[in-house]
Amino acid sequence: SLYVSEYFSQSAQKLSFYSWYGNAKLFHFHVPEDTVLLRWLLQASRGKGPECTSMEITVHFRHGAPPVINPLGTRFPANTTIRPSYNISITLSSVVQNTTFVNVTTPAAGDWFIAAHLPEAASRIEVKGFSTPCPYMFQADMFVLRLTDMPVLEPGVPMPHTVVSPAKPLHVKVFVPKHAAGMRFQLSSCVTSEQRACAVRVLLGSITLPQSFQRSLTCMGSINCSLALDSPPWEKWLQIMVESLGTANASVSVEMLASFTVCRPGSTSSFLNFISLNQSQAGARPGAAGSSGPAAGEAPRNVSSQRSSCLQSQPVVREDLDVVSVRYRLLNGPSVPVNSLSPTLLLLNLNTGMDSGGSLVVNLLLNKTSVSLANATVAACVSAASPVLSLNATRNCSTAFSQGYPLSVSTSSAEAMLIVLYPQTDDWFLSLQLLCPKGQGECTSAEAKVTVFAYLTPCFNDCGPYGQCSLLRRHGYLYAGCSCKAGWGGWSCTDDTKAQTVGTQNLATLLLTLSNLMFLPAIAVAVYRYYLVEASVYTYTMFFSTFYHACDQPGVAVMCIMDYDTLQYCDFLGSVVSIWVTILCMARVKKILKYVLFVLGTLLIAMSLQLDRRGVWNMMGPCLFALVIMVTAWVHHGAKRRHCYPSSWKRWVFYLLPGITLAFIAISVYAFMETNENYYYTHSIWHVLVACSVAFLLPPRDKHKKPWAWSQKLTCRYQICQNDREELYAVT
Repeated sequence: SLYVSEYFSQSAQKLSFYSWYGNAKLFHFHVPEDTVLLRWLLQASRGKGPECTSMEITVHFRHGAPPVINPLGTRFPANTTIRPSYNISITLSSVVQNTTFVNVTTPAAGDWFIAAHLPEAASRIEVKGFSTPCPYMFQADMFVLRLTDMPVLEPGVPMPHTVVSPAKPLHVKVFVPKHAAGMRFQLSSCVTSEQRACAVRVLLGSITLPQSFQRSLTCMGSINCSLALDSPPWEKWLQIMVESLGTANASVSVEMLASFTVCRPGSTSSFLNFISLNQSQAGARPGAAGSSGPAAGEAPRNVSSQRSSCLQSQPVVREDLDVVSVRYRLLNGPSVPVNSLSPTLLLLNLNTGMDSGGSLVVNLLLNKTSVSLANATVAACVSAASPVLSLNATRNCSTAFSQGYPLSVSTSSAEAMLIVLYPQTDDWFLSLQLLCPKGQGECTSAEAKVTVFAYLTPCFNDCGPYGQCSLLRRHGYLYAGCSCKAGWGGWSCTDDTKAQTVGTQNLATLLLTLSNLMFLPAIAVAVYRYYLVEASVYTYTMFFSTFYHACDQPGVAVMCIMDYDTLQYCDFLGSVVSIWVTILCMARVKKILKYVLFVLGTLLIAMSLQLDRRGVWNMMGPCLFALVIMVTAWVHHGAKRRHCYPSSWKRWVFYLLPGITLAFIAISVYAFMETNENYYYTHSIWHVLVACSVAFLLPPRDKHKKPWAWSQKLTCRYQICQNDREELYAVT
């Protein structure tokens, strides 16, 4: 046998602390056919700074779709199937880098996914620039060992082979045809080279994670041994590995035989249904009315063929709506007939490679008037790769190499729903069959009508009112996840364990918006002291901060007067410009220079906010530069007057020191005390403290100006009256 090794690598990604699925870094690989060994090389590293501490990285694996994970232990939506992912932990303690290998023998071909993340994210809100986060990097590489000339086992033809040694197992493959109801594998004529008792082990199928349904068969001696499989995967290569359990130097000769039991499907009249589909494109439910005629006309032939066929296939059309959004339409209408003689089968095609990033939703609704037996139940199974063809015998919906998802409807419970998160890339099947409690003979002539609604959606229920469905991307692969708010959690934001009440949401909105009214005293002081430009800036800041926080709320108490991004930008711009003009006003420079600095600084601040809106230096940079100007101006004034500036001790004690103290407290609250839980009142305190500090820090008006003396500046009217009087006096 000729083995070929292949290597696949992807670029490293910076890991994030986990709060929702978007924080997990996804790696997508494709394992080729005839792979006998898969080895993952996982490399994790961290920075060397003092802020880097010991950290545990969790890595999840899954075949066919991204892994479904729940690091926070939240609740999933009702009717959701949850199968925990296979995961390992990598610890970075004293070492800067950790290398881990994960081996998988006889892996399943197709898509494999790896998701890595750090522990749960801290609730404290980090201000960008105040602290340096430690970088944790993760990279996954894949090595595969592939057999280029794997022997093919033809159905019904015995094939002799030799296992050279226990270290070199024998690999063969057999193709499973469509409509295969069962498979029987038989091993016979087992002979060793040392004329000892034959001992071999046969492994059928490939390994998939998180759950593997690989079947094992141990054969001892020369007695023939066999293994029967129900519902093997349709139209796929099934890998078989035979390994010797004898001594190291002994070879084993065996003869293998694979046979299939093929199920003959009933008539589906696909051509007539295709015509009815074209004729009903304009209808709300295509195929519901147009196909009723042909279905009724062929009813006698279908009933007669039910006894000789093992399944009744219903034609289904896949309709692509958007990215990770598919709707399945039944050509014979949404209602399908279900009987007890043979299961009714629906094919749900999810094998495009881009369908595994959403949620598959299957909804069954029983028409109670169509069931003549009160105690009858319609059992259903949703399975991948192969359908369940004997629902009356296997209530657990298991096939040869997978575990399906059971559903049932009856007259007492006429509706059932199933949600499959991140369905694996494959052909999915929905099997339905009518079951009677006293045996199948009781309901031989009975028939039930079940309405089937099946669709693929990026996020179930669009993440609800307290979540946002986000489309995520890893290279060319797209998948979706829910980002929850207002304390809600879970995969679809349905876990209300830590949810905020409506009263709390209203209180948060009122605090964050009404606290901006504390700028009114600062505006009044600025107008009273004739600082009209500064008062205009404070009014701008108060207005946009109020409506930005009214739009930024996570719950139901939300009001947006314009685009959210515009409100956020205007709020950040007003906040930084307010600090800029206040400090420059305190510098008491010449008016022409002050207004030039106002305009120039505002333009530079607008540019920097466009580059990085949340950078700390967008606020600290203008503040420090304005402080340098203010200190320089104060030193100049003090040297010119030959005494300290400002000269009044009352100005220092009653205005400057309280204003500076409030400003420092506000910065401390903003930078070090805000968390996701206390944000609504700590940020409100920030609003109050900043507004109050501005009112204290504004300098007094010029001594030669009287407050509210604007009418004295407009001297035209007084001059005109005086001229008129003089002119009248001259005429007299």
